[in-house]
Amino acid sequence: MPTTPTTRTVVEDLLHRIGHAEPECVAELYAEHVDWRLDWPEGEHGRPATPWIRHRATRADVAEHFRELAAHHAPGQVGTEVARILVDGEDAVVLGEIRLVARSTGRSYRARFALHLTVRDGVIVRYHVYEDSLAVSLAFAPADGGTPVAGG
Repeated sequence: MPTTPTTRTVVEDLLHRIGHAEPECVAELYAEHVDWRLDWPEGEHGRPATPWIRHRATRADVAEHFRELAAHHAPGQVGTEVARILVDGEDAVVLGEIRLVARSTGRSYRARFALHLTVRDGVIVRYHVYEDSLAVSLAFAPADGGTPVAGG
């Protein structure tokens, strides 16, 4: 009789899969319908420089998120440092820092993050991200000194 993976096991598997940049493989860890939220002002969807920053609802949306994220960042110039994984039953919080380079501007940035996940029946049903939106915004700001693109 197969056993359901623990919350920690699913979270560690997720982080491993994200590190290998295979969107469909990452999406396999999510429920068909997921509560996906980003630290982003309501009604602020569809900014051209940061299209991956929006709410999602399905496993297919998850794969699309990671494809868009990869498309807007320089390949091979990605780093993530996970400082802590805290688990309490079905819930987990991942604390860390990402290091990326905006493909459109060539600017690098570092952003601290907190990720709140809920794992139920071996799949992720909640994915809430809180990150340094200012760092992302400045990295994608137009070179002409225009208004930075809000993001996170």
